Amino acid sequence: MEDWELDYEWLSVRHKIKDKFNRNSLPDLNGILFLIGIQELGRWGENFSKEEKQDLMHIAACRLLSYDGYYEFEGRDADGWPHYKLLRPLQISGVTDQARLLKTKVIQYFKDLDAESANLNEEE
Repeated sequence: MEDWELDYEWLSVRHKIKDKFNRNSLPDLNGILFLIGIQELGRWGENFSKEEKQDLMHIAACRLLSYDGYYEFEGRDADGWPHYKLLRPLQISGVTDQARLLKTKVIQYFKDLDAESANLNEEE
C-alpha cells in the first residue's frame, strides 16, 4: 500500500470510530488497539485495570499480526480471555515501521468487519 493510500484509509478508519462513539477527536493507534482488544474479548462496558488495558492492546496486536502468520489463536482461558501463540518473530524494527504495519492491519480488520456485517445483513 502506498503512503497516500495508507494515510487515506487510516484517516477513514479513525473518522468511522470517532463518529461511531460520538467523540470530538480522532482516536490514536493505541485507542484503536484498545477497542479491537475489547472487540476480541467480547465484553463491553467493564472497568478494566491498567494491566487489563495493556493485555487488551496486546490481544489486538496479536489478532492483527495473525493476518500475516506471526501469531495463531490458541483459545480462551477460563475467564474467556483470548490467547495467541507466537509462530515467528516480527522482523520489523523501529517504531515508525511497526506503527505502519499495525495501521495497515487495523484497516484490514475494519474492512473484514464491514464485509462480515454486510454478509449478515444480506442473510436477513
